[in-house]
Amino acid sequence: MNTNFEQCFAWLIEHEGGFVDHPDDPGGVTNLGVTQRVYEAYCMEQDFVAKDMRDLTEEDVLPIYKRNYWDRVMGDKLPGGIDWSVFDWAVNSGTGRAARMLQKHAGVTADGVIGQQTLKAVYHLDAKETVERLYMRRQAFYERLKTFETFGRGWTRRNNETREQALSLITT
Repeated sequence: MNTNFEQCFAWLIEHEGGFVDHPDDPGGVTNLGVTQRVYEAYCMEQDFVAKDMRDLTEEDVLPIYKRNYWDRVMGDKLPGGIDWSVFDWAVNSGTGRAARMLQKHAGVTADGVIGQQTLKAVYHLDAKETVERLYMRRQAFYERLKTFETFGRGWTRRNNETREQALSLITT
C-alpha cells in the first residue's frame, strides 16, 4: 500500500489554485478546484452547513478529494507515480475517464472502475511507461476539447508538471 496522498494533495492544490468563476469554464464557480455543485453535495451528505465558496480552505476540501477522487481511483493501491497521474486526471476530467485510460493501457475491460483486475494488471506494467502513456493520452484528450484554445495552455502546463512529479514518485 502506498502513502502518497498527502504529497499528491499538496501538488493538486498548487495546480488548482484559489477562487475562480470563469465564464467559459463549464464547471462554474470553483475554489481550490472544487466546484460549487460538488461542495454543496458533500455538505448535504455530511449534514454540514455550506460556507461561501470564497471561504473554503484546504482543510475543507481535503476530505472531498480523498473520498471523491483518490479513493475512487484506488490511489492507495496504485503504484507510486501512477497514483498521481490517475488522481490528478480524475480531478481534472472525472474519475471514470482517468480509470478508463489506465484500464485501456493495462489491457483490461475499460469500465471506469478500478478494481482487483485492473490493479493486478497495473502491477505488471512498467510504471515509467505507464506515466508517459497516461500523459500522452491526457494531452490528446485536452487537445480535442472545444475549450482548448481558452484553457489549453494551463492544461498543458499542468499535464507536464504532473508527469514530472509522477516520475519522481516511482521507486524501482
